Amino acid sequence: HATIRILEDKSVNTPQLEAARRHLISMFKEFIALNRQIPDEVGMTVDQITDSRRISDFVTMHLNRDLREKQALLQTTDIYNLLVKLSRELKKEIEILNLEQNIEDKVKDKITKTQRNFYLQEQLRAIKKELGEDLDEDISDVIEYRRKIKKAKLPSQARQKAEEELGRLENTPMMSPEATVIRTYLDWMIGVPWYKATEDNRDIEAASVILDEDHYGLEKPKERILEHLAVLAIAGKIRGPILCLVGPPGVGKTSLGKSIARALNRRFVRISLGGVRDEAEIRGHRRTYIGALPGRIIQSMKRAGTINPVFLMDEIDKMSMDFRGDPSSALLEVLDPEQNSAFSDHYLEVDYDLSQVLFITTANTRDAIPWALQDRMEIIELPGYLHQEKFEIARRFLIPKKLSEISLSEEDIHITPSAINKVIERYTREAGVRELERNIAKILRKSARELLDNRKRSKPLKVDARSASRMLGVARYDRHTVDGEDRVGAAVGLAWTPTGGDLLLIEAETMSGKGNLTLTGHLGDVMQESARAALTSVRSRAREIGFNAGDYLKREVHVHLPEGAVPKDGPSAGVTIAVALASAFSGRLVRGDIAMTGEITLRGDILPIGGLREKLMAALRAGIKTVLIPEKNRRELAEVPQAVRRPLQIIPVKNIDEVLEMMLRPAKPGVKATRKSVQRGRAAVN
Repeated sequence: HATIRILEDKSVNTPQLEAARRHLISMFKEFIALNRQIPDEVGMTVDQITDSRRISDFVTMHLNRDLREKQALLQTTDIYNLLVKLSRELKKEIEILNLEQNIEDKVKDKITKTQRNFYLQEQLRAIKKELGEDLDEDISDVIEYRRKIKKAKLPSQARQKAEEELGRLENTPMMSPEATVIRTYLDWMIGVPWYKATEDNRDIEAASVILDEDHYGLEKPKERILEHLAVLAIAGKIRGPILCLVGPPGVGKTSLGKSIARALNRRFVRISLGGVRDEAEIRGHRRTYIGALPGRIIQSMKRAGTINPVFLMDEIDKMSMDFRGDPSSALLEVLDPEQNSAFSDHYLEVDYDLSQVLFITTANTRDAIPWALQDRMEIIELPGYLHQEKFEIARRFLIPKKLSEISLSEEDIHITPSAINKVIERYTREAGVRELERNIAKILRKSARELLDNRKRSKPLKVDARSASRMLGVARYDRHTVDGEDRVGAAVGLAWTPTGGDLLLIEAETMSGKGNLTLTGHLGDVMQESARAALTSVRSRAREIGFNAGDYLKREVHVHLPEGAVPKDGPSAGVTIAVALASAFSGRLVRGDIAMTGEITLRGDILPIGGLREKLMAALRAGIKTVLIPEKNRRELAEVPQAVRRPLQIIPVKNIDEVLEMMLRPAKPGVKATRKSVQRGRAAVN
């Protein structure tokens, strides 16, 4: 059941109430005039209502409010306050309706203006057609684009596409957004080179001189470019090669691209692919997107201005992929000599010929390049520089370059060869020369200050090894050498590093225990597996080596690789670990004047390894004269420079038995190495 109570109207018709009623009626009529959802007849009805309560109810009924708010208004007993409150609500509604009307008027004006322009243009076309005049006479943009298209000498497919777009432009109002899109497209079609090419320098001797002027060493890429020139001189026209320069940072991959362009007399363009993860970066966006542009390939070709530039794609191993696509897949067409003559950019929508471009890509590691891309490129490995190569680069290129930057010459500052060698050995450890360049720049800055502080000093200012150490501070690196002393349980191996190779001292120790193997030194999974394989191989040869195989179950074995903060991985230390274990088990001394490298199997076979050049360089720097390498790496010795091979005695080996025979000293009958001799022999690397 519901209780109903009728509210009595106790208001008295006063002048104040009448004024509020009239104001409400006036506001309500204005509200009706702006609101299209309320018919005009409602305004006539409100004029016939004289009772203030009925007027308030009538107005409340037409307000856009929810039921609860309307109920609250109906329950108000003070008629005057109710009329004032309704007037406020109407004022808010009128302001909102006025804003809506303004927005609608602006949109309508814009549409009307566009329609008016289109109508006038169509009238103008009709008048000119009746008079027999050229319809494009006053349309300067269309005339100019037609002239440019004719001058550009586009291929048939591109010319047909450009003429289609020009026809669309003629029938499109010049002020419309679509006209802007078409004009941008035509600008790209005309701006991209379609036939213009530079004439190659076919003088092989001149090109060789230019390459040698800019870079010291790097014989493989230089030889490949000269081969290209030789074929070009005979054939007249060939497809551009696609080269991939792989090497550590600082060896001159990017600068070599500029040098190749100068030697060939071609334009040079470069893009960096590091961090690129969107396919549209390569192929461009389709024109359906707002602000669409061609990809970076077409943009770079426009910047080059010719169809046969040297095109360098830097850091191709740093690309990634996400939901927007895989840019490496888009590069498959670009870097395929069989396909890039008809490269398709999403924006241009016509085939573009890239077959005359000489593409050069660079990478730090080969493994990070997708296999499909590797298959399409000619990969040239650029190893780290030798000490002598760094010396020549510093003397011929870096020092003159840095002197020129500070407006000085060798007549002002002279850096002696001993100072250069000091910087290379004690202040740098890298495959390239960037750190060397920074140290040379630091020496020259400090030397320039000394020249200013003491203007009476006789020139040139001489910087020797001692002066270089004073300017650069405490040496950052120690020079690894071996003392050549025989020792027990320790062997010298060789490791590949991005900075050019290093020595790897491996220590093995046995003690009472239960046959467990402990590996320390921040070793990776592959190296740990290699150590276990070496242990098994040594235990299977216990009788030949000279120890009891059963004693292993009563002893603990600990293998350690010093410099524990440096991560180490790879299988090439297997043979060195095996020698150290054999010495630790048998007590026989290991020769300290020989270094070795090689992967070992359970049967004792020595498998080939990588980084042979860098490892031999490390042995040479450390003063080692004899190096054992896997037999299957013998063929790679031809690629090792004579400056590295000549001072070394390199002995290829097939299995661990050959290695143990050369590395372990014969055991003296009844004599076993003492703890003192073992500890004295551990001081192998200084």
